[in-house]
Amino acid sequence: MKRRRIFRVATVATFCILVSGLALAQREWRRFPNIAVDRNGVPTWEVDQRFQGDLFTFARVRYESYGRGGGWAVDYPDSDLNFSLRLQQLTTLNVNPNPVIVDLTEDKIFDYPFLYIIEPGGLYFSEPEVEALRRYCFNGGFVMVDDFWGDSEYENMRQQLERVFPDRKPIDLPLSHEIFHNVYDLKEKPQVPSIGWASRGRQEQLQTWEPSRDGTDTSQVNYRAILDDDDRIMVLMCHNTDLGDGWEQDCVDPLYFSEFSVKRAYPMGINIVTYAMTH
Repeated sequence: MKRRRIFRVATVATFCILVSGLALAQREWRRFPNIAVDRNGVPTWEVDQRFQGDLFTFARVRYESYGRGGGWAVDYPDSDLNFSLRLQQLTTLNVNPNPVIVDLTEDKIFDYPFLYIIEPGGLYFSEPEVEALRRYCFNGGFVMVDDFWGDSEYENMRQQLERVFPDRKPIDLPLSHEIFHNVYDLKEKPQVPSIGWASRGRQEQLQTWEPSRDGTDTSQVNYRAILDDDDRIMVLMCHNTDLGDGWEQDCVDPLYFSEFSVKRAYPMGINIVTYAMTH
């Protein structure tokens, strides 16, 4: 596995206690003047050419099977672009402003220590993908799986990962695990719904969950992991939550941004990447 030089992540004040969080984020946004049309309005930034090999790059996995609502490209590209921007602003990581799409069967996955898989409710790995993912993870790679809801979608993902790791079972991560505290000290496991479902509860309180296709309860968020022999997380499954929508909907709706992007999706995402890049 090709290693990147990791820069110490700044211990910045957590989003969720900043009264001026939304205004601050919008001011930071305007600091970057170069806006390209094909980035959907997301600013870019200069990269020091001397350290191109030291950049963190957000790498999204493309797969051929379908998820429950759109497969591998859900929330793309805004989610990936916005999250890369916030990593650049809020940590001392050197971040590539241009996220990438990768296939598991490409050798270039070994250039990226972090991979993102979304909507795996109907995902099915080919045999070459199974073999490549196993090799990637045992060589130090980290995979984040996001946005799948209910028992049947979890069971599908569990079965696919059982093909990759036949001798390992997922474990539930307790709130005490370092991934919830390494940069942002989270007081609960964050659950993020899509912006549409969040807005349905505004007459009473914000709804944090989405319904599942199989009708099972999705009110409980789960963070489950597959570990290597040294207890390092190789695969993190973010179940009954949609962190990617919290990134995609950055500054689209003030209430959703404040409650879900600022307090949950970005802090958890930054914690996950920090863990991936330091283990």
